[in-house]
Amino acid sequence: MKRLLSLLLMVVAVSMAGLAENYPYRSDYLWVTVPDHDDWLYRAGEKARVEVQLYKYGIPQDATVNYEIADDMLAADRKGEVVMKHGRAVIDMGTRNTPGFRDLRLSAVVDGKKYVHHVKVGFSVDEIRPFTREPADFIDFWNRNIEDMRAVPLSYTKEKAEEYCTDKIDCYLLKIRLNKQNQSVYAYLFYPKNAQKGSCPVVLCPPGAGIKTIKEPLRHKYYAENGFIRMEMEIHGLDPRLPKETFDDITKAFNGRENGYLYNGLQDPDRYYMKRVYLSLIRCLDLLTALPEWDGRNLIVQGGSQGGALAIVAAGLDRRVTQCIVNHPALSDMAAYSAGRTGGYPHFNKVDGMFTDRNMRTMAYYDVVNFARHVTADVYMTWGYNDNTCPPTTSYAVWNTFTCPKEALITPINEHWTSDDTEYRQMEWVLKKLR
Repeated sequence: MKRLLSLLLMVVAVSMAGLAENYPYRSDYLWVTVPDHDDWLYRAGEKARVEVQLYKYGIPQDATVNYEIADDMLAADRKGEVVMKHGRAVIDMGTRNTPGFRDLRLSAVVDGKKYVHHVKVGFSVDEIRPFTREPADFIDFWNRNIEDMRAVPLSYTKEKAEEYCTDKIDCYLLKIRLNKQNQSVYAYLFYPKNAQKGSCPVVLCPPGAGIKTIKEPLRHKYYAENGFIRMEMEIHGLDPRLPKETFDDITKAFNGRENGYLYNGLQDPDRYYMKRVYLSLIRCLDLLTALPEWDGRNLIVQGGSQGGALAIVAAGLDRRVTQCIVNHPALSDMAAYSAGRTGGYPHFNKVDGMFTDRNMRTMAYYDVVNFARHVTADVYMTWGYNDNTCPPTTSYAVWNTFTCPKEALITPINEHWTSDDTEYRQMEWVLKKLR
């Protein structure tokens, strides 16, 4: 326990640099939660206890803490309060008798202001299995649609993006045609300077959720600096050079809770918005493997959240993929809420009437757990327990479905984020796995 507390306090120090989201940047108040198992994991039926601490300016606060306890992402089934002594209290979270996570949700009013925090602990997590089942014609459905897409010859435009070129990297903006309807996606393509024919592994990086520009194109420039060709793509066919105000207006008009792209066409698997998104992944992989600089062996996909989901989709659909790097995948076990279980982003339970038979049928064709069953690439996956966007329950549902070679980095304290150091180490992992 002392070792874990030291680790948590070290994370607090990092947060002062603005890197950790669990602890507010430059806040006077600090929560610390310490489960009585160092790894935050228990067997089903085993009781969990959490020591809760609250500090102001580093000084313990004897506040009254209200708490709720719930299954991951679901409504609370227990409530109570404790009074801290010397800034500390212990809360008995009880247990659960089935595999999954429990969430301890905390709040305290100090100096007239409410402060909140939470911590999740897992029970028999290696036994978590998805609710979602694979349609009998799942592979046939996707093979047919890939074949139809490939009936349209691969074509794209390529323009030098001088603003993202460096002394080590050349960057180009691509517009890639997808289908007979002339729909397209845009992507930035990063090359090592003076890349030679047949010398470069290639990496496809799909985006996180939303309608937005390609965020920070140079954030992962170290891939190209280490000999990779890396493609940073978007999925909506919108030029990433458009002003932020334009993306904001499009989001307000076409990506609200009940009219967002992740809801669009959900009644029919052939009309669902994400169909062309998933197919665009294959189109981009076809482009990357057609580059003369590709080394002919290493085809890598990497992403987080929605991007992590799309990385798994690409690896599940295309056996050419050799390595798959995933952070907290979205779009996983989405229909589980219909059975009173924890489901994945985009949390369709937040909109009434979503779990119709037709909608759930479509969800199954697009759910990441069904693609995970078909991945043969080496997988490196990371996720945190305090994540309320892509909850740990659904990350384990994906992880436990993989039958391919796999390695995990589990960061219990993390919410919906990964550090720059973690992402750099993922590139180092890929370097070790190159064929």
